[in-house]
Amino acid sequence: MNNQSLDRYSGVSVPTLETKFPITTSSQPEQNTVQIPWYNPRGWSLRKKLIIGTIAIVTILATILIPVEIIQNRYPNYTPLNYTLADTYSGRTFFDHFIYFTDEDPTDGFVVYVNKSTATHLNLTYETETSAILRVDASTPNAHSGRNSVRIESRSTYDSGLFIFDIIHTPFGCATWPALWLTDGYNWPMNGEIDVLETTNLGSRGNEITIHTTKGCKMDVKRKQTGQGIFTNCDNVTNGNSGCGVIGDENTYGEAMNTRGGGVYALELRDAGIRAWFFPSGAIPADITAANPDPSSWGIALADFPSTNCDIATHFKNLSIIVNIDLCGELAAQKQYYDTLYHCPATCSDFVASNPGSFVDAYWEFRSFKVYRPY
Repeated sequence: MNNQSLDRYSGVSVPTLETKFPITTSSQPEQNTVQIPWYNPRGWSLRKKLIIGTIAIVTILATILIPVEIIQNRYPNYTPLNYTLADTYSGRTFFDHFIYFTDEDPTDGFVVYVNKSTATHLNLTYETETSAILRVDASTPNAHSGRNSVRIESRSTYDSGLFIFDIIHTPFGCATWPALWLTDGYNWPMNGEIDVLETTNLGSRGNEITIHTTKGCKMDVKRKQTGQGIFTNCDNVTNGNSGCGVIGDENTYGEAMNTRGGGVYALELRDAGIRAWFFPSGAIPADITAANPDPSSWGIALADFPSTNCDIATHFKNLSIIVNIDLCGELAAQKQYYDTLYHCPATCSDFVASNPGSFVDAYWEFRSFKVYRPY
């Protein structure tokens, strides 16, 4: 039959149903295909996912670790400074520049710090044309309330400078705790502390140069020094107020240093950092002897405390120069030093009280202190 038929009433030919709606004979249904964007992980292969995941992890680690590495390898620019002499402590006027501390020892030492008149009367402090001496009482037989000694603090204070300490003799012996240091004793630890020379008892393991601060000063950074660093968090509330120390070799203190004729300690305090050098007698730079010091010519320092992770100007200010010889106290009487390391006899306080003759070597002798300021 064809696709047209006659209308039974009009005789007109009209389209059949097949003409209006053709019937397809295809056996494949029509499919709608959706294209997934390249950035959609649902369309990635396993290999692509692994590659991109690895790249993401490496990027995150680099973002975290690279800045840390950059900080740790940063180093301040110790641009050479020109210095001019500001203060000289020497000769017959050496002690005129100091105040004698007479309060109780804040570190619980078995010691009595005497005033200037008593120190002069007992010959604990005296000067000549060429040197100044501070010593411990080595004659009183029964010092059961603590042995007489001296602690002096400079009248002048410093926020920065180059300090040249010319030293002939350092104190040593069981129970001693000597120090040459800078601090603001009335605003400690806020204004910081710098221990230029400090050790205990026989001092035969070498000098320890240390800084103590409040929170926010660390030495976990690049440093240029010949000494051995101890601890990197300088905050006084950490590690039992050990600070950030640097130990020199056995020739930097005590009998070993004294028998070699002493030497010069130079301390530079500036915004870029704090550095300290030791020059034994016979090896003192000519520019120091000529009163024209140039730290940039001295080579690597014994101790280096850069400003990389420590704002020096904020942590160190209004510092006096302090010299003292403590006995026993919080450090020298510790078993690890008094007994284990140096094998000192009896208890520390008993030894101090009953053995005056053991303190004949417990004295400082200085040629001079010179303080230079940058200009």
